[in-house]
Amino acid sequence: MEYTIQKLAKIAKISTRTLRYYDEIDLLKPHRINKSGYRIYEQTEINRLQQILFYRHLGFPLSEIKEIVSNPDFNEEKALQNHYQALMNQKEQLDQLIQNVYLTLKSYQGGIEMSNSQKFEGFKRELVEENEARFGKEVRDKYGEKQMEGSYYKLKNLTLEQYNEWESLRNQILVQLGKAMETKNPSSELAQELAQMHQHWLSYSWKDYSKEAHKGLAEMYVADERFMAYYDNHVKPGAAQFLYESIKVYTTS
Repeated sequence: MEYTIQKLAKIAKISTRTLRYYDEIDLLKPHRINKSGYRIYEQTEINRLQQILFYRHLGFPLSEIKEIVSNPDFNEEKALQNHYQALMNQKEQLDQLIQNVYLTLKSYQGGIEMSNSQKFEGFKRELVEENEARFGKEVRDKYGEKQMEGSYYKLKNLTLEQYNEWESLRNQILVQLGKAMETKNPSSELAQELAQMHQHWLSYSWKDYSKEAHKGLAEMYVADERFMAYYDNHVKPGAAQFLYESIKVYTTS
């Protein structure tokens, strides 16, 4: 069965503009262009679009999705199995958060007593699972299974006070990054204070610290567009690059 771009956009619940963009970047080409100049899609393109949307839902950037689905060894069935497992993990995470909200409501209504530790347990689990889904493979490849699991163990066992400190420090780093960027000098005092704050922030989740590992993480901030987008979007364009350069100075001094 053939679909025009309008029909495909409707059933996929995306815009025709998105489909045109996917065509422009060679992520999803139409099967053919008809005599009237309309893009026409068939089952092969529909199957590929499904995979693209699955990966988008899981937070993958378009450049990485294109690399994955264009690989000659790409296996749709195996990909679907991976999607299923990732979605089941999200479901488990969502179920726990729903339970957490329900118990919190009951505690407000006087039905139960709920400790502060219980209140934020679901959020710690959400954080770990989100990090695993988005960055797990890259971090495991760079630092190894043992380091990754050790980091997760430390995060899961943070006390409420430590968790709040960790979150607060993350926000302070973004503010400090903005101030340090105004110096335009990664070696400046503000920039080096920023790098030291970043090291302190890592101590909440890293079992062992080394300058080499710290520098390696900073390299990921500019090599992976997902990390780069986080800092550039929360501060301003160029923030990830400046943070990397500041940490590079800090870890080589």
